[in-house]
Order: sequence, then C-alpha cells, then structure tokens
Amino acid sequence: MSEEILTAQTSEDEAATAAETAVTAEMPETPEIPVTPEAPEAPEIPVAPEAPEIPVTPEAPEIPTAPEAPEIPVTPEAPEIPVSPEPAPAVSEAPEKPATPTESMADYEDAIAASMKPIHEGDILNGTIIGVSDEELVVDLGIHTEGVVRLEDASDDPSFSLKSFSVGQPISATVIRRDNAQGRIQLSLKAAAAVLGWERLQQLQKDQSNITVKISEAVKSGVTTYVEGIRGFIPASKLSLNYVENLDEFVGREIEVRVITADPEEKRLVLSARDILREKAEEERKKKISNVQVGLVTEGTVETLQPYGAFVNLGNGLSGLIHVSQISQQRIKHPSAVLKEGQTVKVKIIAVKDGKISLSMKALEDVAAEAIEEETFHLPKAEEATTSLASLFKNIKL
Repeated sequence: MSEEILTAQTSEDEAATAAETAVTAEMPETPEIPVTPEAPEAPEIPVAPEAPEIPVTPEAPEIPTAPEAPEIPVTPEAPEIPVSPEPAPAVSEAPEKPATPTESMADYEDAIAASMKPIHEGDILNGTIIGVSDEELVVDLGIHTEGVVRLEDASDDPSFSLKSFSVGQPISATVIRRDNAQGRIQLSLKAAAAVLGWERLQQLQKDQSNITVKISEAVKSGVTTYVEGIRGFIPASKLSLNYVENLDEFVGREIEVRVITADPEEKRLVLSARDILREKAEEERKKKISNVQVGLVTEGTVETLQPYGAFVNLGNGLSGLIHVSQISQQRIKHPSAVLKEGQTVKVKIIAVKDGKISLSMKALEDVAAEAIEEETFHLPKAEEATTSLASLFKNIKL
C-alpha cells in the first residue's frame, strides 16, 4: 500500500513537475512576444516633438501680427494727424504754446516775479509798443497795467513824430508817474535817453561809427540836430570841406556825421561831418590818381606857393606839387620868383607815388625843343615845297 501511495505520489509529483515544465515552457515564449524593446521604438516613432514643431502654432500667432496690430495702430499718431488746429489758425497757435509746459514754467515765474516787482518813479522799464497815435504810445510792460508815452515826453525835437514808431517795436522808457488819471504808468523816452542815450553816444564816439542825422535848425556858428533824443551841435567848420556861407541851406538835410564829443555831465554833444567827407574825398582821389599816367602834359592853376615848391590844381579834385627845382632851368630861391597864385601853368606829370603827384615845368622845355624839331608846316598847293631843281628855277625868267 505504501508503495502504491508512493508511486501515486510520485506520479503526482511528476505530473506537477510536468505541468510546471509546460508552464515554464510557455512562460519564456510570452516574454519573447512582448518585444518590449520594440515598444521603446514606438516612443521613438511618436514624433510627438515633431508634431509640436510642425504646429507652427507660435508662428500662427506671429502671423496674425496681433502684436503688430497694436504697433500699427499709431493711435498716438492719429491724434497728431488730426491737424484740426491747422484749419483753425488761432486755435493751432494756442495749443502750441502750452505744448511745452517745462519751457513756460520759467517764463511764468519771471513774468510773475516781474508783475510782483514794485515800480518806482525813475525806473527804466522795457516794453513793447501795442498802440501808436499822434499824441501817445501805448506800451505793454508785461505787468498788471500798461504804460503810456505822451508826445511831449518822447523828444525835445520839434519835428519829432510818434509815427516813426510801429506796433511790436521794443522800447525802453523811464517811469515818471506810477498811476496817471487813466490808471496807467506814465513813461518818458526823454528821461530814458538821458541815461541810455548818453551811453550809446559814448560808445559811438569810442567806435568812431558813422550815423545819419537830420539838421533841425541853423544857429550862430553852426547847426543843431537830435541823436537819441539828445540835442547835438555841428560847428560850421565841421559841416563841409569848404567854408559854408549860408547855414540855412543845410536845414532839413540829412547828412552823415561822427560823434567827436559826448559829455553827459555837461550835456554837451558835438558832431562832425568833415572827417567823413575828407575820408571819402581821399578815397576818390586815390581812385583818380590810379588812372593818372606818368608823362602826361596838362594845364593847372597855381593854388599856393611854399618855400619848397608850388601846389597846382589839376582839376577833377586832383592837385600836384612842382618842386622848386622843377620850376625852371635856372636856379631860383623861391617859387614866387617865377610863379604867382592863380596863374595858369602847363606842367608834365613826372611821378605818381603814395597818392602824390609830382609835376615839372622844367621838363617841358625839353619837350618844347623836341616839338619844334618835329614840327611840320603845310603850305598851300600853289606854294608846296619841293626838292627838285626844276621846281626851283620854274618861275625864273632870263
């Protein structure tokens, strides 16, 4: 019995072993089937990363230039483009001024400070003319009230007119009353000229600048005019290069002058036109002299006699000197031995140097001798001179 039981058990064990073997045989086959290594190839296949590369989804948002759209909408330009202020010129200028608040702040501060600054009589204020009439100038002083300049406070010149001013012109004037009957500040150009005018006149004297003035009246030994509202005097000797007999001829004329004296303490202003005329005459003379040819023979009038020679007026603003050694072939001690003032003489130009013309009368004696030798005579046809012997005995009768 025991053997059978053992045999049966053995057979059962063999059967179990066989079953395990069969199972094991089957099991290795299953692991071979799951080509799990091929499965990782599947993740290689999932070109999923390629898909995200393909979906140029980011490109799509780039294409829709959605961000560009906000850049394109030059919304700020749109308000700039509406040049609505241009059609309305008055409105266009108004916005332009407040467009620079930072720039205007300092200006406002200055304007406010100026408006708050106390004004005293004698102060010199700067302003802009906003009104011109025959009787007064209205001035914008940039403060709470306007200024006014009456005709009698503008100049002492009796011929002065306020019409010489224009709207928009800047001026400087002195306060003579802080509040007149109209509630405006009364100003004076004359008072300002007493300070500023003398300063400018002194600068003109220093620079030797030329200014144009109009002669107001003739007085004893000269004429008067006004510069910067200040009365000036021009002596008769400074009016012209020559002596002036009738000073009234200059009244009303405009001439060019130069300041030669400007003394504010003495209130003395002296002008001169002669210096300018002399310079112009010298320039013209140099131009004329440059055209003078050495060797030219001409006539002139003896102007003055000096121990060293005689000055001869050649006309056209030119004059020359005949040195005493060039007056005659004979030696003379003084030009008066041969010449006298006012005498007309014939001279030859022998040199032009440094703007001076040198003349000679002695050189003409040689010229006269040459002219005599070269001189020819024209006889009538019936008495023509010939050189043949036949012509010499033609009218002789034997």
